[in-house]
Amino acid sequence: MMKKITLLGSTGSIGINTLKIASQFDKKFKVVALAAQKNIKLIKKQIEAFTPKVAALCDEAAAEKLKSQINTKKTKILSGADGVCEAAAYAGSDLVVSAIVGSAGLMPTVCAIKAKKDIALANKETLVMAGELVMKLAAKNGVNIYPVDSEHSAIFQSIMGHNKNEINKLILTASGGAFVNSTAAQLKSVTVKDALNHPNWSMGKKVTIDSATMMNKGLEVIEAHHMFDIPPEDIDVVIHRQSIVHSMVEYIDGSVIAQMGIPDMRTPIAFALSYPERLPISIPKLNLTKVRDLTFEKPDLKKYVSLKLAYDAIKKGGVMPAVLNAADEVAVASFLNGDIKFIDIPKVIKKTMTKLKNDGKISLKKIISASTEAEIIAKKIIDEGVN
Repeated sequence: MMKKITLLGSTGSIGINTLKIASQFDKKFKVVALAAQKNIKLIKKQIEAFTPKVAALCDEAAAEKLKSQINTKKTKILSGADGVCEAAAYAGSDLVVSAIVGSAGLMPTVCAIKAKKDIALANKETLVMAGELVMKLAAKNGVNIYPVDSEHSAIFQSIMGHNKNEINKLILTASGGAFVNSTAAQLKSVTVKDALNHPNWSMGKKVTIDSATMMNKGLEVIEAHHMFDIPPEDIDVVIHRQSIVHSMVEYIDGSVIAQMGIPDMRTPIAFALSYPERLPISIPKLNLTKVRDLTFEKPDLKKYVSLKLAYDAIKKGGVMPAVLNAADEVAVASFLNGDIKFIDIPKVIKKTMTKLKNDGKISLKKIISASTEAEIIAKKIIDEGVN
């Protein structure tokens, strides 16, 4: 039976790789809806290649331009945030791949869940910002959530066939990013080009910077907490420079089960698309005799301050994870624009977290409001000068 797919974030790294898999296995998958921000040139090519029933661009001006360039009788063009949500809830889809970068991915994912669509989740911010609410909503609507992040896919695969009460802890692996060999003092002078030079993975700019600060891993801790219902104190992070072991699960008898493979996002994407089946995707296979060494180190929280802030946010609960995420988005964007230094990123986040009230209660309205307020506060901190 052919699975019909909606792809949110089709022009990003995850989206492009998802379409590569859909193209390779065109007898198994049919792309029926696409959504992106404003990359007209790329989504036009995607529409021509896959002929989806629906395509949406969040940028309304870009959507209008796209309408004049494609056959709208074959593909309906939607625009704005509402258009993306409409695409997410498209009735003809079986599975929604949620790969929009950042907090913008939350509401479309919620719309898809309310429409009772299974989710292949690449947008970690959905669970970071509103994990408790989203997981309850998914359960209420009978929706399955399949992880796309390599770490969460690894955990998902490592817990298959086991009872939750047999789990002692989750162990997320981290490459350490571009500065795994740098000291905390050396981070004071790094450039944007330096930070984007990831040693193992090819990712978008935001995720690559988050990897360098290890905020990416902090967000993944929060995501794993909600996705697998494991307390944050039972989720460890280790630096694994080779990016071969994608994460592990330690059981109460001392056994540790790991998922391994070369660092290629097509593996977890394919598994999320085809679960419970595995696909013979066209990537190199892991050769352990060539890898030779697998090393694991405890992260230095003085160097990776952002990781500690993520643990602090989940312990405080309420809207604080959403605040953490919003401040990080602003700080990373400012660093990429050359407005602040690399070492200023966690400073902006920490200051924002201390300035915003948190009563521990959550609702989608409160989460979105707190996220918006955190963006304003973070921008003000940057405008006034980070010190």
